[in-house]
Amino acid sequence: MNLEAFYDYCLQKKGVRPTFPFGDQTLVFKVMGKMFAAASLDSERFEVNLKCDPEWALELRELYADVRPGYHMNKTHWNTVYFEGEVADDLLCRLIDHSYDLVVQSLPRKIKAELEEL
Repeated sequence: MNLEAFYDYCLQKKGVRPTFPFGDQTLVFKVMGKMFAAASLDSERFEVNLKCDPEWALELRELYADVRPGYHMNKTHWNTVYFEGEVADDLLCRLIDHSYDLVVQSLPRKIKAELEEL
């Protein structure tokens, strides 16, 4: 999956906005103001940080060389995933969905209700 496909896929999700809170070289997707994906735009490799259940994160790291502990993130809850390597696009979409869902689950009840109304 390339950057354009990643961008389009993330924007299809409810309540999502692309942002650049860390400068113009780091694209961050947020749902209702909370980050669920971050991609460096100046890296040689197209990599994305995605939130992940800790047990699944470890399993993915064992299965795929292109999945590593989250760069500059809490390594228990975040993975850095190389998007143009061995990980199939359908799994990349599942990982994006999973990250989005984890963040949505952690939102306060009032914010979840606002998201549902969008």
